[in-house]
This record gives sequence, C-alpha cells and structure tokens, in this order.
Amino acid sequence: MTEPDRTPDGRFVVIGGRRWRATDPEIPEETAARLRGLLMRARRDVGAARRAQDPEAEREARARVHIAKVALGERGTPWWEQDQAERRQRWQRGLDLLS
Repeated sequence: MTEPDRTPDGRFVVIGGRRWRATDPEIPEETAARLRGLLMRARRDVGAARRAQDPEAEREARARVHIAKVALGERGTPWWEQDQAERRQRWQRGLDLLS
C-alpha cells in the first residue's frame, strides 16, 4: 500500500484531492499501530450499531472514534502546536481511555 501524498510541511495528507490532518509523526510506531487498531474497531462498532439501529451503542462507538482520532493527533489541538510532553500525554491518554 502506498503512502498518501503529503503537503510540503508534512502536516496534512491529500486523499482524493481532499486535505486531512496527518497522524502525529512523533507517535512511536507500535503505539500508532495500536491506536489505529482501536480506531478501526470503533469504526466497525459504529457500523454494527447502525445496522442494529442501536443509537446508544452508535454514540458510544463514535465517542471512541473521536478519542482515537484525537490520540493520533488527527483532531483536537494540532500536534505541531504541542510540545513533546503534551504530545506524549495526548496519545497516552487515548490509550488509557480506549484500553
């Protein structure tokens, strides 16, 4: 699988002509992989809840998607505006909440 195009500053990826915030490059690969796995699980749970027409389960799953995206640096305060300690705290908090 090829990597998506990035903006020259590396802060965004371009997919289908649309710009999306890139994952924080300082997250250790093992941690980033774990967070991506938790994100994918939460996204699957959103779909399952929608199919089951369970609004409470869908809300809970969407909340987990948001937590994972923030932990990865793709939502919330931009990672390039945070110092190293804040970045580490962000992804650790996400892991703590999702694990």
